[in-house]
Amino acid sequence: MQSAWRLRRSHVLAGLVLLGSLLMVALYARGAGERERRLAEASFIADADQLAETVRQRLLQYELSIRGGVALHSAAVETPTARQWRGYVEGLDIRRQLPGMMGIGYVAYLDPRSLAELQLRQRAAGEGLFSVTPRGVRPHYGAILYFEPEIDSSRLAIGYDQYSDPTRRAAMDAARDSGEVRLSAPVRLRQYGREGQAGVLLFAAVYRTARLPVSQVGRENALVGWVYAPFRTAEFIDRSMIAVDRNLAFRIVDVSNGAETPLLASKGWVDDPSGDTRVLHTVTQQLYGRSWRYDFQHVGPLTSAGMRELQATLIAGVVASLLLFAVVMTLAQTQSRAETLAHRLSDSYRRSEQRFRNAMQYSAIGMVLLDRNGVILESNPAMAEIAGVSQATLNGTLMGSSFADAHDDVTRTQEMQALREGVHRSTRRLRRHDGDIREVHLASTLMPGDDGSDVARLVQVDDVTERLRAEAQVHALNRTLESRVEQRTRELTQANHELESFAYIVSHDLRAPLRSIDGFGRILAERYHAIIDAQGQDYLARVRNAASRMDELIDALLRMSRISRGEFKRAPLDLTRMAGDVLSELRQTEPDREVAVRIAPGLQADGDPALVRNLLENLLGNAWKFTANTARATIEFGVEPGGVFYVADNGAGFNADYAGKLFRPFQRLHRDDEFKGHGVGLASVRRIVERHGGTIDATGRPDGGATFRFTLASVAQRR
Repeated sequence: MQSAWRLRRSHVLAGLVLLGSLLMVALYARGAGERERRLAEASFIADADQLAETVRQRLLQYELSIRGGVALHSAAVETPTARQWRGYVEGLDIRRQLPGMMGIGYVAYLDPRSLAELQLRQRAAGEGLFSVTPRGVRPHYGAILYFEPEIDSSRLAIGYDQYSDPTRRAAMDAARDSGEVRLSAPVRLRQYGREGQAGVLLFAAVYRTARLPVSQVGRENALVGWVYAPFRTAEFIDRSMIAVDRNLAFRIVDVSNGAETPLLASKGWVDDPSGDTRVLHTVTQQLYGRSWRYDFQHVGPLTSAGMRELQATLIAGVVASLLLFAVVMTLAQTQSRAETLAHRLSDSYRRSEQRFRNAMQYSAIGMVLLDRNGVILESNPAMAEIAGVSQATLNGTLMGSSFADAHDDVTRTQEMQALREGVHRSTRRLRRHDGDIREVHLASTLMPGDDGSDVARLVQVDDVTERLRAEAQVHALNRTLESRVEQRTRELTQANHELESFAYIVSHDLRAPLRSIDGFGRILAERYHAIIDAQGQDYLARVRNAASRMDELIDALLRMSRISRGEFKRAPLDLTRMAGDVLSELRQTEPDREVAVRIAPGLQADGDPALVRNLLENLLGNAWKFTANTARATIEFGVEPGGVFYVADNGAGFNADYAGKLFRPFQRLHRDDEFKGHGVGLASVRRIVERHGGTIDATGRPDGGATFRFTLASVAQRR
């Protein structure tokens, strides 16, 4: 009677278990379906954001290229020639490095007088008449002076007055006033390519001075032109090789100043969206003074790869629920016998069972007990954490359904053979409940037991994902570092070979014509002295002096090139003694001069003795030279906190606005009749400092002296 009551109670329990498991499967299906939809939408949004960011990065590359053109104009004493501009643009390799860009041009900012002067220069240079279109007299012009790469359509653009167009002028004025690169509103590029194509232009202002003027009035007065780059919006995506997913359609709209002007639309975009083609995501970017809005649509139904897996999981869940119902029914039928057998268990067996349960419960490694069909009968908290679900959800599911990789018949046969012999070890990919894939090591062993026992195997699961990822990152980093070192070594070797070839050409080929000029000039002066009048003698003297100066410049250039090629030997240096020796030699050259010299005691540094001696000779020699016209000349050599050495004087000084040109080769801020020199001394100083891993800068004011500060990195800093 009691046994029959227990059997009926077990049937009710089995029915409740089946109903509960099916309800859980239904709830899981609902939640998982909504999660997959959100994941698909999140993935779509991530792809859309990435596309917008890629467009931004492509425009940033365009910005860098036209800033290089600005630097070319700022560094040049005069406006670069068309040949120099062509060389710069060819060096950019626009077709390969800047796909999507049509080219780079220069727009000269002119008034009627400067336009007439430009036309006269063009005619004198043999380049024909430079005409401006559209014709007419205007206060200012923004005429295209040159555009590269040169094609038929770009030749037609030369002379076009971009400043006459209000849309272009707004972008040009914005670039001028801000000193930054500015993007124009959509325009019709009628002077490029086919008639009537839409496009936009990037403008960067070029000022007369290398440093950006502070005030807006100063920028207007210093403006000489713009470097600009056009591109057609209809071909921008295709030509710039920006990858677009086939399920993603988008358009870009200029929404600056409250107006909406379409720029471009990709393939598959629907202008009148309905149903599945509605706008799913919008991104607004501020790009060079303009506001661009990206509208994104999904082509086709929004699904994810996990939907099919979800369906398989639901089927597996229903099957598992039925299996669980069957297990409960089986347990119900054997409950009475199990209770009888339970009384016969010995105390030893119970203690052993308790030890095993404790081992599973508190083990840091995941452990599961499987039946003969691979269904999880029991799991520990570590396994639930690895799988990303609770223990209750994990139990009763197929162990094999949790893995992302296949388990073919050959592998299964090998596993069973290993199990019969002892322990089977393998590495597999486990899919967590949240979709994350984890690498796990499995150790399976058969669990011997009494007949009728459901437990067939014990599987230990160890999550080794982070360790494997770390090892993969280390291997990848090692390969990347080896590749970079090899590439840099090849580039350095090639640069050294080119420098040696250049030094050979300078020292041999360039000096031969100079020797001929000087020799024939000397013969003319000696043999035909009586025939040549005073003016002719003066011309001959100037020719010989120019040849002699060219020879000195070649010597200076060779000395500067050897600074970077010589062997570098670092040693402790006494800068106080070295500076004293240099100034003693300078006093011997001009013993009548009175100069107050202050050298700080105990100045120490690490560096190459020959290079540092050259550095002090140049800096102290400049201080000695530029104080020649000062009544009470002073020269000071010392050190500031932080190991910053300085050489200061109260001589001629220089204009701080041109400090950036001091360290360029052959750049001088004083006339040759004021102070002699070749303009390579400070360039050599900068190379020496950079080779030591240090920095150098200069401050000064006209007739107020100059101060040069430099550092020499120590061995520890260089490491």
